[in-house]
Amino acid sequence: MQLDPAVLADKVRDVPDYPKPGVVFKDVTPLLGDHVSFSTAVDWLVTRFGRGTVDKVVGIEARGFILAAPVAYHFGAGFVPARKTGKLPGETVSVTYELEYGHETLELHRDAIAPGERVLIVDDVLATGGTAAATVGLVEQLGGQVVGLGFLIELGFLEGAKRLTHDHVSLLTY
Repeated sequence: MQLDPAVLADKVRDVPDYPKPGVVFKDVTPLLGDHVSFSTAVDWLVTRFGRGTVDKVVGIEARGFILAAPVAYHFGAGFVPARKTGKLPGETVSVTYELEYGHETLELHRDAIAPGERVLIVDDVLATGGTAAATVGLVEQLGGQVVGLGFLIELGFLEGAKRLTHDHVSLLTY
């Protein structure tokens, strides 16, 4: 699918000084709220990885859920939420990692991914790469095979891609 990222870039709103002074937050809710932009972003992720290549799609809390669920649907794959600690009701595996603003813990249900399943990880933004790398670790801990990572936005100046050892794609790069 040929796509000019500039077509969607104007749907991303900059919010200065959020969540703390000096940070310019990339708000994707206008893009998600526009059905053409939203479906274009989902279709782009699906075509970048090819149908039939994914068994599970992991969406990272919380905006990653919004993108990952329709991507999983289009793949005919299962959707797996990567949640912050204490949010999943069953037995979990967890990892604590560093964020650009502190520390966080992510969890997956222990039975969410079977050994050998092909897994695509999806999130809205790749920043420092800590959350994405932690999610890769969780998937691999369960025996899943990470086939790639897909992001709506990559904040290239933070060099988060350097922390990733798997192929990744980003629709928009800032």
